[in-house]
Amino acid sequence: MHIRDWPAHERPREKLLARGASALSDAELLAIFLGSGTAGRDAVANARALLAEHGPLRALLDRTPKDMTKLKGIGNARACALAAALELGHRHLASQLERGDALTDPAAAGRYFAQRLRALPREVFAALYLDARHRSLGFEELFQGSIDGAEVHPRVLVERVLAHGASAVIIGHNHPSGNPEPSAADRAVTARLKQALALVDVRLLDHFVIGDGAPVSMAARGLV
Repeated sequence: MHIRDWPAHERPREKLLARGASALSDAELLAIFLGSGTAGRDAVANARALLAEHGPLRALLDRTPKDMTKLKGIGNARACALAAALELGHRHLASQLERGDALTDPAAAGRYFAQRLRALPREVFAALYLDARHRSLGFEELFQGSIDGAEVHPRVLVERVLAHGASAVIIGHNHPSGNPEPSAADRAVTARLKQALALVDVRLLDHFVIGDGAPVSMAARGLV
């Protein structure tokens, strides 16, 4: 049975229009970009097969467009559409932090760090610099490490904060293992950085740990 023969409320596009994109499963969202299926499979079944063989969703979409073209049921046009959709999402999220508005939603910063750091194969420590009104002044990747750690130097962060003229900073790093739980080392370095920044009258607002799922805010856990 073709998707067009399904009840209207079960078709991915109709469901999205009626209930919003968040109501769709990963396979249904992916099916919208695939547009059509392969021999013997509709687009949703094809999407489910792709996720079963090459997923979960993060693993599938972290591939380069060139690698995506090699997967059965995707091809050049669909790989380009998926890559373009991801880039639009990245730019939309970045624009919320770059247009000069004050950062009023701390979770938006966490999502931004996730977009920038989640797919990296090695641990990377980054900083988002903010002015006195919590408007973005810039984002930098400061330290790169191995698959399970990165050496962080408080003096370097302080130097970069002062170079940007920042009054506050949000920091973040990724865990390539996918486990976003802050380690004892994460807690220790957060305390060291907070102390170093306080000496130059700069506030450390949060430290996000990025893995699979939602970013973990150390401030929300009382660790900043």
